[in-house]
Amino acid sequence: MKSALNEVNEFQEKGDKALGEMATGQVKDLHQAALAIGKAETSMKLMLEIRNKALNAYKELGRTQI
Repeated sequence: MKSALNEVNEFQEKGDKALGEMATGQVKDLHQAALAIGKAETSMKLMLEIRNKALNAYKELGRTQI
């Protein structure tokens, strides 16, 4: 799980860097910048869905009567 979080963080950092380069006009390859931003967005959405599923499972366990 920790390595997955580190990977998401890495994608976010690359996406932020690409977005900053696009904003300042320093972007060298627009296609690569768009890909980096897309990867960052997709990885964040996936991580949020995993978190939501884990929270729902935890809540369900809390509702389970023994």
